[in-house]
Amino acid sequence: MTTAVGRNAPCPCGSGKKYKRCCALKTQRKMSVQSWLLMSAIALMLLAGAVIGLSSLDDLDERAMPGRVWHGDHWH
Repeated sequence: MTTAVGRNAPCPCGSGKKYKRCCALKTQRKMSVQSWLLMSAIALMLLAGAVIGLSSLDDLDERAMPGRVWHGDHWH
């Protein structure tokens, strides 16, 4: 059964430092890397959605409104 280590207690890794100055920082750093990876994944998904959305705008010219015909450079 493991007990929680207090912030001011000696670090259980044996470094001789206080827990708050040793392994507690490693846990926080790991969380920040995970957060960074999550934010990067979300940003990539948003970017992909924007690219797909903008590329579908090009298709609007190809879909003529009913009763209208494309002639050269304008709609009739």
